[in-house]
Amino acid sequence: MSLRISTAVPTQPPLVRWKIFMAVLGPGLVVMLADTDVGSVLTAAQSGAQWGYQLLSLQLLLIPILYVVQELTVRLGIFTGKGHGELIRETFGPAWAWVSVAGLAVATIGALLTEFSGVAGVGELFGVPRIWSLALAAAFLLIVVWTGSYRRVERVAIALGLFELVFVWVALKAPVQMHQLAAGLSHVPVHETGFWYLVAANIGAVIMPWMVFYQQSAVADKGLQPEQYIAARWDTALGAILTQVVMAAVLLLTAATLWSGHLSPPLNTVGQVAQALTPFLGVGLGHTLFGLGILGAAMVAAIVVTLAAAWGFGEVTGYKHSLEYHPFEAPWFYIVFTIGVVGGALIVALAPDLVALSVGVEVMNALMLPVVLGFLVALAVKALPSEHRLRGAYLWIVLGVVTLTSALGVYGGLSGAF
Repeated sequence: MSLRISTAVPTQPPLVRWKIFMAVLGPGLVVMLADTDVGSVLTAAQSGAQWGYQLLSLQLLLIPILYVVQELTVRLGIFTGKGHGELIRETFGPAWAWVSVAGLAVATIGALLTEFSGVAGVGELFGVPRIWSLALAAAFLLIVVWTGSYRRVERVAIALGLFELVFVWVALKAPVQMHQLAAGLSHVPVHETGFWYLVAANIGAVIMPWMVFYQQSAVADKGLQPEQYIAARWDTALGAILTQVVMAAVLLLTAATLWSGHLSPPLNTVGQVAQALTPFLGVGLGHTLFGLGILGAAMVAAIVVTLAAAWGFGEVTGYKHSLEYHPFEAPWFYIVFTIGVVGGALIVALAPDLVALSVGVEVMNALMLPVVLGFLVALAVKALPSEHRLRGAYLWIVLGVVTLTSALGVYGGLSGAF
């Protein structure tokens, strides 16, 4: 039952707006920090190592696209008070809700494999057996979520995700050749299928099914109100810029240190990516900074991805699904979270640590974009209160962005596969 009286968004004095923004800050920033997960970092690294600076402009172009997509989740979460799966079920029926959550499940499995692969890879850089690094990571995640409220989990996630800024600091020190940078930005190898495969991977690394589920559910779980809508949009915009700055930094770093001016062999392990930092930072400092960045990316993403799955299945099946409930009050919510964490860690404990797996997962995300974004736009047209529905010129802008992004993702993914 909703307690909202009005869906109008009143104007506020500057000081009040600032206080509202600080109170609202969280869902957008957390989901965007999780967006720069291990798979995304490794995809950006692969892009720089194989194609130099030629995919840098794509990273910048994806900022407004990412904002347009995730802003719709904010709008839906605030003005309906419901999560993504629940809203699909109420608007289009249970069958379509299960279709959406099935896609979420596939994306969740793929993402968790990449996150825990990153954790294992960093552990092995320092001689820690993967079974120990994975066990410690899984235990930490379970303790944080099983013993915390939404706000506590959010604060922990932000703290972990900020370690990704290590990549930005290191990129500022990388030996970037400006003439190579200019040449890369001006040349797009449109006839190379390998290039388009990484275009799809980068799109899938930025717009993921679990992000849509997480942010809408987090906005609803946090109880954001209509008067906080503008602040929530700024939270999303800030996160969109931050995540793509990190992606661009990783690409710049590997392009400057690993690219040799022509197509190079693909990276296969986390250790090979870490070598990008060693030429000018040394092995010890390079591995340490890389490890901090990857661990921060992996842990915040693991929290977000698994919570998105727990929320999504709860919204479709009807079991209690909120971090505000004690585990004994919402057992299935916490059980789904636990299965995701423990299952992901166990699979990675037995699987090789391949960068190719991460890139493949991002391409899979890109191939699912037509369904994911189709549901999102349909909800924004049908499920919102009339004054906040997509209409007019902005509706056509959103449709254009969604169609073009989905088409590029599918084309690149299929080009690389065949």
